Amino acid sequence: MPGLRHIVHYGLHSLAPLVLAWILWPAGRWRAALVLLAANLIDLDHFFSDSVFVLNRCSIGSHPLHSDLAILILIGLSFWPRARQVACGIWLHLLADSIDCIWMIL
Repeated sequence: MPGLRHIVHYGLHSLAPLVLAWILWPAGRWRAALVLLAANLIDLDHFFSDSVFVLNRCSIGSHPLHSDLAILILIGLSFWPRARQVACGIWLHLLADSIDCIWMIL
């Protein structure tokens, strides 16, 4: 089921931010959608890895912005109201990557 895995993974990266923006920030849904989608830019840290893209490598723990330290910083960002939308987008991104990691194990 590699096809389904990729549909779920990229659906969470692209469609889930739109749905979440519509639900959580109805007054500013377009701005929120752009912020949540922009949170996917944390994948730019792949350029700092030994090889930029490896199909069956778990991103969590393999890249600087997907590390334990980055997640600890993200927890702090979640409590700062001005950064909450960005933090929410990054959490959603990390959730998608975590589900993908679990899927690789199964």
